[in-house]
Amino acid sequence: MGSDDERDVVRRGYDELSYHYRADDADDGQYAPWLAGLHRRLPAPAAVLDLGCGCGVPAARFLADAGHHVTGVDISDVQIERARRLVPTATFVRADATRLDLPPASFDAVVCLYAFIHMPLAGQPPLITSIARWLRPGGWLLATVGHSAWTGTEDDWLGGGAAMWWSHADASTYRSWLQQAGLTITAEDFIPEGTSGHTLFWAQRPHASDR
Repeated sequence: MGSDDERDVVRRGYDELSYHYRADDADDGQYAPWLAGLHRRLPAPAAVLDLGCGCGVPAARFLADAGHHVTGVDISDVQIERARRLVPTATFVRADATRLDLPPASFDAVVCLYAFIHMPLAGQPPLITSIARWLRPGGWLLATVGHSAWTGTEDDWLGGGAAMWWSHADASTYRSWLQQAGLTITAEDFIPEGTSGHTLFWAQRPHASDR
């Protein structure tokens, strides 16, 4: 498949299985300590970009309820429609995160949870470079990425009858990409899932005085 075909698989999968993936009333679950940790690091209020925001629950909802100005981006029309309903105080845009063009230094934080893993691998390093540019000095990136390298498709995702596609590098590669973009990694954790898992990174754009 070409990258546009892969994006279409992801978009259609979330369009078809949005409610199967996460209910309107889903709790914050494992996201809760991550989001609380981000909130503690941010000025009040902060401008936060949520890439791969899904239906807005839980990340955009948590951060908007905490008083931050949240902009959510997702490739799925259904997810964006739900997010606008579930988190009416935030702003949501249906777009491909790897093709965004945003002003430099416009966000205090960027959140990208379980979204990099659905993006074509070639587009991920340029997106990380863009994120570093979109962050203000001292701004934070909170992201989950692959732990082991893998690319593949599942034809019956979540048992819901729709296909889904993933592509991710290993943790050491993401570590290198973050550092090459000029971000300082402050924490890295393994998040288990089934027989494998993901890697959670906290990374910060240095202040000018730190360079």
